[in-house]
Amino acid sequence: MKIGIIGAGHIGGTLARRLAALGHDVSIANSRGPATLAALAKEIGVRPVTIEEAARAGDVIIVSIPEKNIAKLPADLFDGVPEDVVVVDTGNYYPQQRDGRIDPIENGSTESRWVADRLGRPVVKAFNNIYASHLRERGRPKGAKDRIALPVAGDDKRAKDTVIRLLDELGFDGVDAGGLDESWKQEPGTPVYGTDYDAAGVKRALDEAKQQRTPAFSAT
Repeated sequence: MKIGIIGAGHIGGTLARRLAALGHDVSIANSRGPATLAALAKEIGVRPVTIEEAARAGDVIIVSIPEKNIAKLPADLFDGVPEDVVVVDTGNYYPQQRDGRIDPIENGSTESRWVADRLGRPVVKAFNNIYASHLRERGRPKGAKDRIALPVAGDDKRAKDTVIRLLDELGFDGVDAGGLDESWKQEPGTPVYGTDYDAAGVKRALDEAKQQRTPAFSAT
């Protein structure tokens, strides 16, 4: 599969490394340009590209940048990109720790709905509740007793199924977490955030989530 990754931080870089190791054709971009990614790209076997090239890299595009930088992406970034290309949002909103206040999110929009609105594209929210080191090291074969599950939220079943298949390749179970407007159930401060539950545990945690932003992850 051809995969473009925008963002080379903890999650983006880890996904690039692991997906390339699985044989996928991976292109990666950051805000500073391809030259700054040359050493990493050579090490892990991916292609360093511009953000615009990453958005047109193929079947799946993963956006893995700080929430505050979503608004800095080119407004026309996905213009002309085929509608069947799956766009994945791995981001989280950390107003006090990093991002500052984003009014639509504070006023009730889910984080990934705001991202989708800014990008002008439907997105699937995934990979946002796991530590990068666990994503790198804790994938397990299907059926293993200690296999971690991750929630996947979005409005397009085909797109979610694509992401769940990638999760399976990476050694994780995927749990359908509902539509994008339900993705608040996996945001920071919820019972599933930062956990290593199995599929049953993820489903239970999603059911226990309360739609009220916790003080630690609110701007006010």
